[in-house]
Amino acid sequence: MTLRHPEHQYLDLLAQVLARGDERIDRTGVGTRALFGAMVRFDLSDGTVPILTTKRVYWKTAVKEMLWFLTGQTNIQALLKENVRIWSDWPLARYRKETGDPLSQDEFERRIVADDAFAARWGDLGPVYGKQWRRWLGADGREHDQIADLVQTLRNNPASRRMLFHAWNPPELGAMALPPCHMVYQYHVTQGGRLDCLLYQRSCDLLLGAPFNFVGATALQLMLAQQANLTPGELIWVGGDVHLYLNHLDQAREQIARAPRPLPAMRLMRRPDSIDGYKITDFEVEGYDPHAAIKADVAV
Repeated sequence: MTLRHPEHQYLDLLAQVLARGDERIDRTGVGTRALFGAMVRFDLSDGTVPILTTKRVYWKTAVKEMLWFLTGQTNIQALLKENVRIWSDWPLARYRKETGDPLSQDEFERRIVADDAFAARWGDLGPVYGKQWRRWLGADGREHDQIADLVQTLRNNPASRRMLFHAWNPPELGAMALPPCHMVYQYHVTQGGRLDCLLYQRSCDLLLGAPFNFVGATALQLMLAQQANLTPGELIWVGGDVHLYLNHLDQAREQIARAPRPLPAMRLMRRPDSIDGYKITDFEVEGYDPHAAIKADVAV
């Protein structure tokens, strides 16, 4: 019996949203077609990883974003210096609204990189993912490093059912450029030393967001497994409001019409001393032969 290509789970989800999604106007004003509740599973134990092949996914950008989250930083200056532009839309929209200056994105990003004072004023996203993961502020005034705690528990108490971190901090949601979409990462270690991850995502832009979320979660799982002397197991992704924006429907149809190709492999080239020591050059992807990229606009 031939096993079905794992990417079909994602393509099937696109097709289901197109066929029976609930259509409504959303926060952005663009409108979405959505399903509530979805799951896909990817087995990482054979070295393959869910970098989608039915369109080109810029996996280095997704890994750089994850590495940025791990630093605890919240300013896009560090991302732009790595040529990662996926977070620019939100601070640019705030800049234009508050100043009335119709600055182009290219010029805005150039100023963020070149001018530290401008970056400090306009480049910060508020207390988004990295802040919550590494510096969650408790009611007692102490900061909590959820990632460091997770690594220690993976190493010292791998049978724990409390190995998770999350970013949904109600008192700080209003100060965030965008409340966390990928909210909760929970981990499980099997008797044989395999590290599984379940990622719950409350809201998912299925065309643009999910492919990056799969890659980011995979990169983190590989790093955590290495740091805890475990081997990668399953990545289970669970979506809440899973949607296609109404200006992405044709692109989704185009992607569904393509046949998946073999998934690539990802491996780490070295083992840093800690979870904080990884760089983009530590990640190598082999055998990635995707279909062409599919252009689509982000809804802000």
